[in-house]
Amino acid sequence: MTLLASVAARLGDHGTPFALIGAAAMAVHGVSRSTSDLDLLVTDARCLDAAYWTSARPDLSVDIRRGDPDDPLAGVVRLRTGAASPALDVIVGRHPWQAAAISAAVPSDVEGVAVPVVRPVDLILLKLYTGGPQDTWDVTQLLGTPDRAAIVAAVEGSLTALPDDARRRWRRITTAG
Repeated sequence: MTLLASVAARLGDHGTPFALIGAAAMAVHGVSRSTSDLDLLVTDARCLDAAYWTSARPDLSVDIRRGDPDDPLAGVVRLRTGAASPALDVIVGRHPWQAAAISAAVPSDVEGVAVPVVRPVDLILLKLYTGGPQDTWDVTQLLGTPDRAAIVAAVEGSLTALPDDARRRWRRITTAG
């Protein structure tokens, strides 16, 4: 069983909604970027407890990093099956708009596993929220599709949930291209 399959099963066993984000979600939406790790978004803080991952699989390495109260994330759980294996990061969000992104995710086949994948609009919101240089490139790539007008309209309708710096980032991206 793949790490993704094991983690998806563990999240399901605990009733934790999740969705694929990051480069793998970009690939599902037609934007290829080289990376071997996977990222899943959750808003269930129970994932930050070591006991949550107990008995998920015997070879699982778990590294839990809790965010401070003023951090944008509640924390990150990095999971691996060996030192040389690609990581799977469980990103623990803390905002209602992140939970809404998970709820709106669409099932897709990734590594032979049916997993929910965030929609392009929600992926853009996550990228705007994170705000790094790679995230800006990712947003421009997601906007370079035939669905640009619909995506822009959907993002515009959701911007109020994001902080001011993310909204400014969106304005810079959309006025530049």
